[in-house]
Amino acid sequence: MKRTTLRLSGGLAVAVLTMGGLAACGSESTDNAASDTETSASATESESMDSMESEDTTTEASAGDQVFGPACSAVPTDGAGSFDGMVSDPVATAASNNPLLGTLVSAVQAADLVDTLNGADALTVFAPTDDAFAEIPKKTLNAVLKDKDTLTAILTHHVVAGQMDPDQIVGDQETLNGDMVTVEGDTDGMTVDGANVLCGNIPTANATVYVIDQVLMP
Repeated sequence: MKRTTLRLSGGLAVAVLTMGGLAACGSESTDNAASDTETSASATESESMDSMESEDTTTEASAGDQVFGPACSAVPTDGAGSFDGMVSDPVATAASNNPLLGTLVSAVQAADLVDTLNGADALTVFAPTDDAFAEIPKKTLNAVLKDKDTLTAILTHHVVAGQMDPDQIVGDQETLNGDMVTVEGDTDGMTVDGANVLCGNIPTANATVYVIDQVLMP
């Protein structure tokens, strides 16, 4: 029966077989294209998710992650005076927003050093707290605040060129006043000419700040 059917309508059979083959090929091609589309969409979705996860990780990083010292907890957790707020401002502006450094900011303003510090490319600043300035007799402090040359010498004695992390800052460092300070220790305990670092490695836009508990004298 099969041989007879093929002989009587061979052309039709060939046509049917040919169309069947083309249909099968077309179906296979469509299936492959759909599979490729699904794979591409899946890869794109995976890349998008990876990108979002990367962005989330970056967003979660905080300027406060790199600081150290017992007084870091006294810094506000948000706002311009927080670590994340200070990192956006040049050093004199950042210090003005920090509640620990009010007297230092007043001294910098009295010495006309705000623009000098804010305009510098890279600095490391040892910043005495208000309590550190309070250890100086009031009469003496007021006299110094009125003596611009002496005040400038004292303040620049607290500044070193370059933004230095805790490893880089250890050792003898030349200040902008042209003299030297000696930094010892590490993140478990650090001193600058005997003054204790209360909160160190604070980033600002153009400086790294180490808050200290004494006013350093040239």
